Amino acid sequence: MSEIPDEVRALAKAREGARQGRDFSRADELRGLIRQAGFDVTDTPSGWELTPREPREPDTAAPVFARSEDVPSVLGGPPAFSGPSVQWVVQGWPDDVRRSFRSVVNTLPGEFQSVIVDAAGPGPLDWYGGELLNVAPEAGWAVARNAGLRRAASEVVILVDGSIEFTGDGVGQLCNALEDPSVGVTGPFGLVSDDLREFRESEGPDVDAVEGYVMAFRRELVERGLRFDERFKFYRTADIELSFQIKAMGLRATVTPVSVTRHEHRMWANTSEEERARMSKRNFYRFLDRWRGRTDLLVSGG
Repeated sequence: MSEIPDEVRALAKAREGARQGRDFSRADELRGLIRQAGFDVTDTPSGWELTPREPREPDTAAPVFARSEDVPSVLGGPPAFSGPSVQWVVQGWPDDVRRSFRSVVNTLPGEFQSVIVDAAGPGPLDWYGGELLNVAPEAGWAVARNAGLRRAASEVVILVDGSIEFTGDGVGQLCNALEDPSVGVTGPFGLVSDDLREFRESEGPDVDAVEGYVMAFRRELVERGLRFDERFKFYRTADIELSFQIKAMGLRATVTPVSVTRHEHRMWANTSEEERARMSKRNFYRFLDRWRGRTDLLVSGG
């Protein structure tokens, strides 16, 4: 069993403790987390056993969505999970998302919904046991994010980039921060501006935007129409634009310090400098087209 990660073993031990305490609901939650991590747990007369789940063959019949609005929505129904909906987008480098996903499994006690949107085409995601959506690669980053939002079945939605690895109970801290009804969006990385043209990092607590590496908000905002602007096929500035949508609702953007490791951001590192500059500039002008003049939304008041 040397190939079993330590965090999965810990989940299995916790599940055994819950069973001995006759907390079968908690035991079922832990079984679900073990399955999400890519393993099955079996009870035997001599104790529990962990085995890797059988690799999932690519489902050639699974729909590939070109438009987010074609994804069946669960937003009209009641929350189906006691924990948050944690979501990732794969545009390549699935092992990064696997690392990020397992860090949530390892640090978040209790049940949560996991949603991965594969926007890179069929790839090696056979380790994953949660909800998987396939989006056409040419649809772009914002379409992929919006597709995931339509499947959010929890009161809190947390968007995570594959470059992020949680090393503490950051997910729980983000959920706690959103218990303040004045907070609309929160995360560990904040930005402020004096004029809407230049943004700089800020430790907050109040900021003008939350960076999309980790971004948490309540599902009810999505039910009210919150969406990423789908013209943002590249991720840059899409997080700032979404933050301003939330601030325009009369809510705050805040920094919630959490313990994470930031690994290399593959999309940035693997895009040529010239192409990064071109797409980033185009995205920023899209942001200005909508929010130019709204200095009243800035923490500084403009």
